[in-house]
Amino acid sequence: MDQLGESIRKLILAGIGAAAVTKEKSEGLLKELVKKGELTVEQGKVLNEELKHNLKDAIRDNVTVNVVRPDVMDAVDNMTDAELEALKARIHAAEARRSAEEKTEEGTGEAPEAEVTEETNETESK
Repeated sequence: MDQLGESIRKLILAGIGAAAVTKEKSEGLLKELVKKGELTVEQGKVLNEELKHNLKDAIRDNVTVNVVRPDVMDAVDNMTDAELEALKARIHAAEARRSAEEKTEEGTGEAPEAEVTEETNETESK
């Protein structure tokens, strides 16, 4: 009878030992999978950035944007007298600004005339 009790005791201890070993192995496996998962996430981020960069390069190399401007000379032919006068005033104001900017760059420091701005506003309001 002692042998039967000893055999049951050994069987129970063997079961507990197997459970402990299984737990340790599963924890090690779990840690390894987590590390691989983290590496996979990091690799995914790097790959995503590379794809974005490659996409931008591909778009830059393969896409051509053509800007079509309406022909200003043709537009002038269809303008009314009031529109032509307003355009002339804006051209005059732009020329005055450029002239003033050139003088400023040369070191004279003169500001554009205030009359030009007032003249433009009067013509545009008509």
